Amino acid sequence: MSSSFGRVFRVTTFGESHGAGIGVVIDGCPPRVPVSVEEVQRELDRRRPGQSDIVTTRNEADAVEILSGLHEGVTLGTPIAMVVRNTDARPSAYEGMAQAYRPSHADFTYDAKYGIRAPSGGGRASARETIGRVAAAVVARRVIEAIQPGIGILAWVRSIQDIAASVDPSTVRAEDIESNPVRTGDAAAAAVMVDRIKQVRSEGNSVGGVVECVIRHVPAGLGEPVFDKLEADLAKAMMSIPATKGFEIGSGFAGTRMTGREHNDPFRMIDGKVRTVSNRSGGVQGGISNGEDIVFRVAFKPTATILTPQQTVTSAGEDAELAGKGRHDACVLPRAVPIVEAMAALVICDHLLRQRTIL
Repeated sequence: MSSSFGRVFRVTTFGESHGAGIGVVIDGCPPRVPVSVEEVQRELDRRRPGQSDIVTTRNEADAVEILSGLHEGVTLGTPIAMVVRNTDARPSAYEGMAQAYRPSHADFTYDAKYGIRAPSGGGRASARETIGRVAAAVVARRVIEAIQPGIGILAWVRSIQDIAASVDPSTVRAEDIESNPVRTGDAAAAAVMVDRIKQVRSEGNSVGGVVECVIRHVPAGLGEPVFDKLEADLAKAMMSIPATKGFEIGSGFAGTRMTGREHNDPFRMIDGKVRTVSNRSGGVQGGISNGEDIVFRVAFKPTATILTPQQTVTSAGEDAELAGKGRHDACVLPRAVPIVEAMAALVICDHLLRQRTIL
């Protein structure tokens, strides 16, 4: 099973949802980069369960321990290992699921591939695995700051089901996004989204939506022109997040309804730099960043765990009905925002380090 991501800045996550803990090992981090346990904890607090009344009630502090790779708050250039211990694992909440496959979960496919699985909480397929990614991304952001100061990464909830937020990627601020439990930059839409999440949860159901992300002040030249295109690596990073079902950058699928004349981004010189008048390319052309803001969107499906009975089959091939139980988010979007930001940071950090090797 491959659990590593990145070429130069390489992260490997480990642990199961209801095992002893979740963690990450980072290899390829340059030395003398300042990192504190406090800033890692701040990011983990943004994705942890139990942070509001619209997310899962699993009570985990997600307290991080940095085991290696730092000395007096500075990276050594050696592998960095971090771990979060699981303290509120409840395998009893998943009784009956060891044999019965949960619809739209990875239970059946894991059995089909490995012949064995950890049924409690989904094991490695659980979104709890992303703890390691978020922790690693704090280090990645510090490396980005050291190499290319000024790059900023912000994600927010663009829509939940049919409720769309009005957010300008060029002006949205972190404080706008963090001012509401949904993590959207539109206060009016946030209130409606909260009501919708509470409604579907009361019905034992779930909803999905779209997270949008902007990466600002990226220099031109990041990415490779063939297989490791910048948008290809971003797509892989985002589609590796649990519950994702779609990725688009710039104009995305809407661009298919335009002509070339309408879609092309004209060039002009601004302050001595080559810039584009529009940004339908989303900041990437030919697989390489062009210096404009990188803007992309990620689609998340409705949470697979719902609190109503569902038809399924068992590992023995018998028809069964699976009772609705377990602790889950009725909508994963609010907690997915820091995960999308984290994966974007890992991609940009890796490509900055790769670019540095050819200059």
